[in-house]
Amino acid sequence: MDRYKILLTGNNGIIMDDFFNILEKSFLIMSSSTRYADMEVHMACFKPNVFVLCLGSDNTEDDITRVMTIKRRLTRDDVIFGVVGTPGEIESFQKRSFNMADIVIPRPIKADKIKAIIEDHMEEVEKLQAQRSAMEEELNKVKNEDRRKHVLVIDDSPIMLKLVKEQLKDNYEVATAISGKIAYKFLESKTTDFILLDYEMPEEDGPQVLKRLRMLPNIDRVPIVFLTGVTDREKIKEALMLSPQGYVLKPIDKDKLIGTIEKFIGG
Repeated sequence: MDRYKILLTGNNGIIMDDFFNILEKSFLIMSSSTRYADMEVHMACFKPNVFVLCLGSDNTEDDITRVMTIKRRLTRDDVIFGVVGTPGEIESFQKRSFNMADIVIPRPIKADKIKAIIEDHMEEVEKLQAQRSAMEEELNKVKNEDRRKHVLVIDDSPIMLKLVKEQLKDNYEVATAISGKIAYKFLESKTTDFILLDYEMPEEDGPQVLKRLRMLPNIDRVPIVFLTGVTDREKIKEALMLSPQGYVLKPIDKDKLIGTIEKFIGG
């Protein structure tokens, strides 16, 4: 297991030295000043699991305020916030900050005690993260199940695009493109579950568009089926050599079209 990371701040150099001396074999430790900008940079670069304020007589009210401000970020990033100091210093800080610290470490600090405190809290954090991840996964699963599947139709005939969209609109979300160029533009920012591609088009024909589509990283596993009025066996054989998932002949039979799509992505 990777060692947990502790970021120290405060003006009590003695406590910081103690942390490094007795805990550097158990944890990865870094120190920061109490300047807000410094703490922000070290938080971003070091990504600590635990953020510890070393209390002492040199800590000013402004120091405490800045640390209290950064607590919002610590909570958001699941970083444990701790304070270390004398019992009196800890009690005073907790009163001023409305018990903001997640863990308190009274001096003199002892390696075994600190290790136990941090590891117990990290175990709780990791349990919460696992629960949150499971909940998010379940929510995403529900969203995906509720989401209607998407079909992109590429054909140079506006009449054909309108016809296919009309046939599919009750079962799928449908987008249309009158050329390969428009389809590529669409796929720069959006995704689809299935592509119907006209075999014979001007400029770029279906086979050329298919080759370019297969080069797009988010399309490499999307089923692509040719729409074609070609009935010549040799032409169909040429089309199938490009490894589409199949072809649908024009004029289109609605039931066969929907059956073909359902075979790959469901209804």
